[in-house]
Formats: sequence, C-alpha cells, structure tokens
Amino acid sequence: PAAASAPAAAGAATPNGAGSGDDWRFDLLRSVGEECQTEQELRSLLQRKPEFNLYDGFEPSGRMHIAQGIFKAVNVNKCTRAGGIFTFWVADWFALMNDKMGGDLNKIKTVGQYFIEVWKATGMDMSRVRFRWSSDDINGSAKAYWGQAIDIARRSTLARVKKCCQIMGRSEDKLTAAQIMYPIMQSSDIFFLKADICQLGVDQRKCNMLARDYCDSAKRKDKPIILSHHMLYGLSAGQAKMSKSNPDSAIFMEDTPEDVERKIRKAYCPTKPEGGRSEEAEAMQLVKDDLMNPCLDYVKNILFGQPNYTFKAAGKTFENYEDVKAAFLSGEISETELKDRLIEAVNALLDPVRKHFSTDPTAKELLAKITEWKKENLVPSTSVVRLQVTPPFSGNL
Repeated sequence: PAAASAPAAAGAATPNGAGSGDDWRFDLLRSVGEECQTEQELRSLLQRKPEFNLYDGFEPSGRMHIAQGIFKAVNVNKCTRAGGIFTFWVADWFALMNDKMGGDLNKIKTVGQYFIEVWKATGMDMSRVRFRWSSDDINGSAKAYWGQAIDIARRSTLARVKKCCQIMGRSEDKLTAAQIMYPIMQSSDIFFLKADICQLGVDQRKCNMLARDYCDSAKRKDKPIILSHHMLYGLSAGQAKMSKSNPDSAIFMEDTPEDVERKIRKAYCPTKPEGGRSEEAEAMQLVKDDLMNPCLDYVKNILFGQPNYTFKAAGKTFENYEDVKAAFLSGEISETELKDRLIEAVNALLDPVRKHFSTDPTAKELLAKITEWKKENLVPSTSVVRLQVTPPFSGNL
C-alpha cells in the first residue's frame, strides 16, 4: 500500500461549493483522514459521482465517548457536505460475536438505539445519514451477503485474516472461531452496502485493506476507497486511543461539567516528547506524533473541527490549530489556560447532549438502562440466540 500522506487542512475546504471544480470537495473529504487509499481514486470518484456512498460500522457496546460522538459528527458532516450519503451499519451481530453486553442481543440493540440518540443531539446532519441493522439486513438478504462472505473467505488465507483481528482487541491465541469470521464479514459489509468510501478509524484499516486485496484477487475494478480517521488519544500518558474500560481515559457524552473538568485538569499535557513510542502508538498512528499530548489532540480534532472555530487565550484570538500549538509549546499559553479553554469548549459541545438525555423520555430511559447494565457483571450466555426483526427507526432514521 501507498505510504500515508498528511491530511489536508480542515480550513482549506469551501463547504458552500466555491473553488475550482471538485477541489473543495476533495479537500473537505481528505481532511477527515490520516490516510486515504487512494487520493487518485478519491478524485476520480468525485468527478464521476456528484453523490456517493460512505459507511462506518459500529458495535453497540456501552456508553459513547467523545471520539465516537462529537468527533464522529464532525467527520460525518464533512462527508455529507461534500455530497456523501453516510450509512451507519449498526453491527449488532458483530457485537454478539465479540461478546459485548454479555452476548445479549436485546441489550446490544438497546445500546444501538442509545448511540443514535446521542448523534441526533450532537448536531450531526441526519438528512443525509442512514442507519441499518446488520442482523436485519443479513437475514433479509442472506443469499447475497453470505455468497459474498464465502467468496472473500476462499480468496483470503487464515494468516491474512488473523492479522485483522486486532480490531477486536484480541491476541491471535485467544480468538474464537466466530471472531475469525469477523474480518471476513466486515469486508463483506463494504460490498453489501455498495460503499464507495469506507470512513472508519485507523484501527479498522487492516480489515478495510482486506477488502481492497480481495478486489485484486477477484479482479473487481472499483475498489472501496479507504479514508481512515485519526484515533483520539486517551487522557493518560502514552494512550494511543481511548479506553472504555478506564473511564478517566476519555470524556463520555453524558459526563457532567464536573466530570469534564476533573478529567481534563488531570490529563497528560507535555510540552516535549517523554519516553519511547508504544507498540499501540505505532499501530494506531499513520501520521507520527511523538508528543502525543491529548489536550492538544482535543483542540485540533474536536475544537477546530467545528465550523469557523477560533481559540481565545493569552489575550489573542487563534484562527488555526498550529498557532495554538506553537503558542503552548513556547509558553505563551500556559497549561492551565489551555485546559481552561478546553474545559469550556468541551462542556459547551456536550450541553445539548446532556439536555437531550435529561428531557427526552426515550433517551432518558435508554441511558438509565445502559448505566444500570454497566454496573452488572455481564457474562456471555451459552444458550441459542434467536434473532428477531428490529422495529424500524422513526422518521428518516
């Protein structure tokens, strides 16, 4: 595969369509990813299709952190402004294979509904977003889906498939047979959904590349374009991504203002690289960052991801992230002031979500259930799971 190239600056795009040809659309989409496989294919797609299809799949598994919430909304809105229709594949079967929520499919489906409620409150443009349940679609089109999955499986070696299994956080010697099926099914999703662009995180890159490798083997001309977004750092030192198992490593979408302040105040915030790079960092970063400062990471990807955002500190107004970073590293902006502004901005972004989950009866009930389940020690069931059709989403969902 081609080497990763630096993402285009988010501010370089012209969302209203001004500019030369498709350049603004390309720049806007390219700003989403740390890597694009490939840029030439992306340009060609935009020339051929004024409207195109993107997808991301998510396992419903407990509470949602800010990377899945605000950061995902930022990226989805960029994609849809550029002309995309964004499909979220609610991967309930995949969560079942990965023993999420104790392997209880009803609980998994409830978490999926909760995720959607969060996105509705973040400002995500739902007019160009679609949600589809994997269990329902696979059951409804079993011949097409499993025919595709079998063809990918027979053209892929076991060694190649096992390389993809880091997406589940499992070492190779701990994998179940169901989990080995996971990358094959995830690659099948891409073709089943007719996705032009796979817009997932860097952690999913190997599985997406499996789909491109399959196209070479099957001599399929149009490969899916892979647009891999950055993985937001955990708030502790050396964390290349957030961890749901460590609540203090991330801001969660219903965290109170006090939670946000406590977590950011204690967050790792160096002005120079400290220590070596972890194996996880090497795997999760396509654009090398030895500093790995999570506070600056939030400023860059969460705050400056907002349209027309400016950062005010040290008596100045900063219009781009690089100037904020330079001022912090030089000492012009102190750690305390950087964190003050970050706390204010993050709380402002979370306020609509907090309000939604405190005033909307459906959202409030969903969060109460999930909060209670997270207190339980959910153990996967050994009984047979019988799938039922999921009630359709209301409105355009």
